[in-house]
Parts: sequence; structure tokens; C-alpha cells
Amino acid sequence: MRATRQHAASGLLAVLSTLAGIAPVLAEVQPDDWLNRMAAAVQSTSYEGTVIRIRGGTAEALKVVHTVKDGVILERVVAQEGDGLEIIRNGNEVHCILPDRKSVLVEEWNDQSTLYSTLPSSDIRFGNEYDVAIVGKERVAGREAIALAIRPHDAYRYGHRIWLDTETSFPLQTQLIHNGTPIEQVKFAEITLNQQIHASALEPSYSTEHFTWHRQLSGHVGTKVKTSWTSDELPAGFRAVSTHEETMSGSDEVVTHILYSDGLANVSVFIAAKSGELISGPAQVGGSNSFSVERGDHEITAIGEVPAMTVEQIATTMQPL
Repeated sequence: MRATRQHAASGLLAVLSTLAGIAPVLAEVQPDDWLNRMAAAVQSTSYEGTVIRIRGGTAEALKVVHTVKDGVILERVVAQEGDGLEIIRNGNEVHCILPDRKSVLVEEWNDQSTLYSTLPSSDIRFGNEYDVAIVGKERVAGREAIALAIRPHDAYRYGHRIWLDTETSFPLQTQLIHNGTPIEQVKFAEITLNQQIHASALEPSYSTEHFTWHRQLSGHVGTKVKTSWTSDELPAGFRAVSTHEETMSGSDEVVTHILYSDGLANVSVFIAAKSGELISGPAQVGGSNSFSVERGDHEITAIGEVPAMTVEQIATTMQPL
């Protein structure tokens, strides 16, 4: 019995020694390095698991299978409650299968992420509007994770909490924070990382042979254009990063789309000819806010995952030079 206890104690000491060796390595990695690692992991990691997503006070459970083959995103997302929605993604083409309606909606998503629409981009990160800090370590989905806090310097943007897998830097949990309270959350309840994903796992559960198909492609993005529209009262740190003319889905109407970013938060401004159908004022879905206003012969709508005051200020201060 004594020998057994000594053996157990030796094993525990060995584990503690290993953890003690890992801790300094993790401490040496700076917050910005973790964000860079995360951006790479999101682009390249294959995973399969169950996600709990909370937004607008509503929680939903999703089964997710995701991989990248030859640079193309392949993904299947299945709602675990409600109408059994399935999302099948092959690159930029997305099939939203609604089995209760026996229909399929085909959309184009470009670079939109199914789960991680608010993560910092590795391509656009600038300014001094946020502090980033490592705030602890926890277990998420049974895996060791390091917690990062991204705190804004003012009320024009949200904060973020991100829990990254210490082995792969993959985000296991994210929170969008407003006034210290999570308003949106994505959290894996269980996950398998970097295992082979079989093609069958990416196929829909239903035969869609006799379903009705609806194609709702996104607006056509033309070449980059110059515009006379601007704002002299943008919140600190926001700058225009792209300007395009787009044809809206289901219409021949051409709108000017200006994308503003502070390096983390993005706000899209759409400027169109006056139609007489615009509903002026604010609107909100989860953490996403929009504000619409008429100015002369034009309609202006600003939309983004930012506080309501941000889109209102941008929309109401847009004007032609």
C-alpha cells in the first residue's frame, strides 16, 4: 500500500512538473501573438462539435462539422431544435435547407463566417482604441484554454472575451461585451480538433430532390470606386477601408457601399437614391445595430456589430463633399 501511494505521489509530481514547465511558455506569448495564432487557426483548423450560441436572449444548439480542402471551406451546421435547419457550405455558396418547408435557399456568403463574425481580422487591425490582455486560464469543452479580454476605450465599440485552446489557438468560446455584459456568445460544449473529416459528414441529412430551390445571391460587387460621400465626425479610430458600387439582390438598383473599420469593429454604409420606402431610425438584431436616414435625394443606412450610438452618428453625419 505504501509503495502504491509513493507511486501515485510520484505520478502527481510528474504532472505538476510538466504543467509548471508549460505555464512559463504560455506566459511568454503576448496577447497580440495569440490573436495572430487565432486568425490562422480559424482559417485552417478542421473541427467537429456542438456549439451553444446565445444572442438576443435566445439560446440555440448547433452541430458543426468544418474543414478546409484546397483552400475551400466545407461546412455543415445543423440546428438541434426547432425546424431542423441545415446549412451546407461549399466555398462561398451556401445552401440553407428548411426541411419543414421542403425548400432550399441558396446564398453567397463571400468571407462571412458561420460562427465567428466578430473576431479580430488578421488583415485589418490598427489604431489604439482597445486594450488586449490575458486574463486567465479555464477549461472549455474539456480543453485547456487561455482567456483574452479586448476592452474598448470608449462607448462607440463593443468589448470581447475570447477563450483560445492552448494547443491550437482555436477559439472555443467568444463573447461580445456591452457595458460589462455579454450580449452574444458562442461556446463549444464539446469539440474534436484536427481529426480527419469524412465527406459523408458534410452531406445533408435530407434528400432535397423534390424540394423547392430559391436562389438569393448577394449583390454584385464591382470594381473599387471613389465617392464624394464622407463623414467629418467618425468615431475615433474608424476609417474607410473600401468603397464599392453594388447591385442589390433582386433589384437593378446600384448603391454605394463604404466599409468603415477601426481594425476590429466594422460598419457598412449604404447610400442609394431616394425610394420613398425607407423606414428612418434605428433597428437592432442581437448585437447588430442599424440606423437609416434620408439626406436630400439619397437614403443612407449604416449597419454593424457596434453600439446603436455608433451607427447613428455615422449615418447622420454622412454628406457629399
